[in-house]
Amino acid sequence: MEQIDVDPRFPIGVFEPPASISADERTGAVASLAELPEQLRNAVDGLSSAQLGTPYREGGWTLRQVVHHVADSHMNAFVRVKLALTEDWPTVKTYDEAAWAKLHDMAAPVEWSLELVEALHARWVMLLQSLDEQQWQRGYIHPADGRVTVELSALIYAWHSRHHVAHITHLRAKEGW
Repeated sequence: MEQIDVDPRFPIGVFEPPASISADERTGAVASLAELPEQLRNAVDGLSSAQLGTPYREGGWTLRQVVHHVADSHMNAFVRVKLALTEDWPTVKTYDEAAWAKLHDMAAPVEWSLELVEALHARWVMLLQSLDEQQWQRGYIHPADGRVTVELSALIYAWHSRHHVAHITHLRAKEGW
């Protein structure tokens, strides 16, 4: 069997925003967001504390940090969507993901973030499933990324979900865990 080299930084590839977004793509993104909690839980299931303390790549975050990062990142994304739906193109605040990954709460049990992601994604999916066409086109201004519609945000975080699950599953496959 031929071994395919995977870039450990981007095991599913880099996010490429589409020129336009169809209703089917939005539905697929919402489905990916709905599936993340179970996929993330399955990805770390049975891993020891030492395994969770292993970086997914040289110079990368540990698997524990990845799980906590998903919770942090998706909390920010959920708030940004809510701001976009209730304000007129608000400018959102960025945050230093690398600095957050070094804070003491990154030593917390992954279960805490798994539970947080489960509840957060249930609410996020419920909200996204309720949107009409005009609401999907609302958005926010990101200081680095510019104008981001709610529908583009859904696609970004669906990719982000698969991206980080793949970090964990690729390392597990590589290590034979």
